[in-house]
Amino acid sequence: MTDNPVDSRTPLTLLGTGDMGTALARAWLAAGHPVTVWNRTASRAEALAAEGATVARTAAEAVAANRLVVACLLDDASVGEALDGADLTGRDLVNLTTGTPGQGRARAAWAEARGARFLDGGIMAVPPMIGVPESGGYVFYSGSPELFAEHRDTLAVPAGTRYVGADPGFAALHDVALLSAMNGMFAGVMHAFALIRPEDIAPKDFAPLLFGWLTAMAPAVHQTADQLESGDYTKGVVSNLAMQAAGIPTFLRTAEEQHVSPELLTPYLELMEKRVAQGHGDEDGTGMIELLKKEGSH
Repeated sequence: MTDNPVDSRTPLTLLGTGDMGTALARAWLAAGHPVTVWNRTASRAEALAAEGATVARTAAEAVAANRLVVACLLDDASVGEALDGADLTGRDLVNLTTGTPGQGRARAAWAEARGARFLDGGIMAVPPMIGVPESGGYVFYSGSPELFAEHRDTLAVPAGTRYVGADPGFAALHDVALLSAMNGMFAGVMHAFALIRPEDIAPKDFAPLLFGWLTAMAPAVHQTADQLESGDYTKGVVSNLAMQAAGIPTFLRTAEEQHVSPELLTPYLELMEKRVAQGHGDEDGTGMIELLKKEGSH
């Protein structure tokens, strides 16, 4: 009997070999994990076969091959379709398919009713970051704490792991919350570049200024969190909402002069004006979160 460390590597099944699935599979294969793959379009799995993966003819066959089953498919409906008819009894299902918190919770109940433990995941990385520890990519996980504890080392091979709780919806919630903030930031970035675009200002010269300013502003998220937890939205305020709202006409006039639509900014500016009109001009932006709550929310 040989003492081969590869012998102890957990075998796993991967459903879905799109760009992200392929990157995940390659990371596990490179680390010595036996990997069985399945993809609806079988030809997309051929490259992985050449790299040592076992290609299953059906999703049910792939599920039967290993206890640990990872799904990285198009959407939640695709997960249900792929696993329809597969025997999940005794399986550990890790769903890395992008979805909503509600879908994560429903899929957890669905899996558990079929005899499987379940973990939902939210990938905070793009394919080139997978299998590259220094890239900073990681995956949020939520659901069965026992499943996560048992397979943590295997799950950490492609990217870092961050377990965010037993509620199966929390991984998706963290994922979408961070991506929502990213989109809001990108909206501001696009507006800023649009303002300078008509002028003799090189975007490459402007970019370091924009990067530096956004970096300097980023620590404000800690103050927002502190205010939310204390309930005091005036705590530590430097530039209050009334002062910020006073600058709105300048933002809008500048956009008009530069022939730029203000549509990326106006929703935020309108909320700011509404909060000030309600008598909260001594706060900063944290109190605007109250205006985003829909009736019936907790």
